[in-house]
Amino acid sequence: MALTDIIKEIQKLNTSDQLRLKEFFTKSLAASSASEPIFKEVSEQKHKDGYTCTHCQSNNVVRFGKYPVKVGMKTMERQRYRCKDCEKTFTDVTNTPLRGSHLSHKWLDFIQCMLEGYSLRKASELIDVHFVTLFYWRHKILFALKQMDFDQFSGIVEMDETYFLYSEKGKRNLKGRKARKRGGASQFRGISKEQVCVLIARDRQKLTYSKVIGQGRIVKSRLEKAIGSKLSKSNTLCTDAWRAFKTYAKDKGLEHYPFKSDGKERVKGLYHIQNVNNYHSRLKGWMDRFNGVATKYLDHYLSWFQFLDLIRFRNDSTTVSKMVIDSCLLSTDATYDKLRLSTFKL
Repeated sequence: MALTDIIKEIQKLNTSDQLRLKEFFTKSLAASSASEPIFKEVSEQKHKDGYTCTHCQSNNVVRFGKYPVKVGMKTMERQRYRCKDCEKTFTDVTNTPLRGSHLSHKWLDFIQCMLEGYSLRKASELIDVHFVTLFYWRHKILFALKQMDFDQFSGIVEMDETYFLYSEKGKRNLKGRKARKRGGASQFRGISKEQVCVLIARDRQKLTYSKVIGQGRIVKSRLEKAIGSKLSKSNTLCTDAWRAFKTYAKDKGLEHYPFKSDGKERVKGLYHIQNVNNYHSRLKGWMDRFNGVATKYLDHYLSWFQFLDLIRFRNDSTTVSKMVIDSCLLSTDATYDKLRLSTFKL
């Protein structure tokens, strides 16, 4: 159909439908123009020290033509590269959350929805992408952000554990128990193997370690495996009075200030665990919106909250861009099938 024919058909529409069509084109064109600077920034950040092959890490890489990408109402061209050593080609989004996505221009809107705290179904209504697709978009981003790390803590380090109920949410044909509703509750009192232990360690500069380290009560061997490399004798450890922390600090040669759970002594000069306890409280409150999460994805949600805490829960265009760029700079091979078929492992 020729352009003149399309214009004639549009003129036949009533005013209301013409306004809706105008809004559609405006949003589509705005989306495409907003996403391109992000892709340019990702490319510049990835190649600031020269081209590196995403497959074999070789620096013997050359540009290898361009490929067309449909972005909203436009067709854009993006750079392709080729490694002379492994002879494979790749692009700026190879091994990133955006790999294989045909709707890359809608990712910024989706991340905006994530920062707003919208449910997947609400986000689906707003950006017109199926909520199941958005579920995998969410976890591809979080799979990348989960790799955020640092070398060592400095100064005083507060450390404490918290627990979440073990969950196989989303799994069909459960064996050994009935499915729970909206998170549910453990069949045992106190801490048991049905509880998943999350270790939170945080220094006064807000560097934070937050990951699942096992099921049931915390033990000393898990502490060393989890954060042993991030602690040195220059650190002072503040924890509750649980014996695993005491023996670990002694074996590690760390100055240690334990605080009993009865709350009678909460502070010893500069030493306390109020920062980490506050982090626990905010984390638990934030997690309530999900009505329980599958344990195999729990580290993803811990990384999500850690990112939000790092940016102080700001929600603006800069934050949206940062989340996209940071996730694309962290290599990930997460695919829909890999996420769907994954299992909980320590």
